[in-house]
Amino acid sequence: MPTYVLTVRCKSRRGIVAAISGYLAETGCNITDAAQFDDAETDRFFTRISFRPETGAELDALREGFTPIAAEFDMDWGLHDSAERMKVIIMVSNFGHCLNDLLYRWRIGALPIDIVGVVSNHMTYQKVVVNHDIPFHHIKVTKENKPEAEAHLLNVVKESGADLVVLARYMQILSDSLCQQMSGRIINIHHSFLPSFKGANPYKQAFERGVKLIGATAHYVTADLDEGPIIEQDTVRVTHAQSPGDYVSLGRDVESQVLARAVHAHINRRSFLNDDKTVVFPASPDSYRSERMG
Repeated sequence: MPTYVLTVRCKSRRGIVAAISGYLAETGCNITDAAQFDDAETDRFFTRISFRPETGAELDALREGFTPIAAEFDMDWGLHDSAERMKVIIMVSNFGHCLNDLLYRWRIGALPIDIVGVVSNHMTYQKVVVNHDIPFHHIKVTKENKPEAEAHLLNVVKESGADLVVLARYMQILSDSLCQQMSGRIINIHHSFLPSFKGANPYKQAFERGVKLIGATAHYVTADLDEGPIIEQDTVRVTHAQSPGDYVSLGRDVESQVLARAVHAHINRRSFLNDDKTVVFPASPDSYRSERMG
């Protein structure tokens, strides 16, 4: 029996939960997991509901039947088969720790996605990518050819049917136009020192200032550099006895973990944009195994 996922974002008002649960009950569907949040500041309601169609209702029929309810509440909504994998493009430059981590999680089934391509402005990881039977696209970026390079990238996204682009330490700034065209569909990872330590060698700068915590932030990409809505963060403690190299090593580990968790939340439709923030529902103990294995 398939498991379907309904996601809803709309203006908060009375009766939304009753309308959704009533519709699912009437169509013979059994709710297996549900999360909801009402944001008093933005006056928006968010919910993610997993359910099984115990009478064999088809997905298209359920979508058609739910459309009048969605219209009544002016919902931004989606209804998906949880077994359907998102198509993902990964972008990387010369730091490969996040790329290699994503490839490993994908290979063992811990990250149920279809990687439909890897894009890089360097040739450093071509062999790694090709050895995984994944298309590799080298798109060189300079000040002079940036519009053409981004047009090439958009063409790759379109032809591959990618639902999500993951910047796995891709060290090029995307244009405002590209960020707007793909709003909510690009995830980036960076260290969590910003705005304290900008530019080259942030870990060396942090070492020289004697920081006690280093970390990473994964967020949706917007025109505001490294200031998009945050999906996931984490930190690790460091001490005076450690070297700048230790900071870099620990930083790479936490960056990889944070990015993987952010991608996992997005592909399982647990992350919602909420103005400059996000609403991210945690995976329940019962749902985690099915989400993890697809």
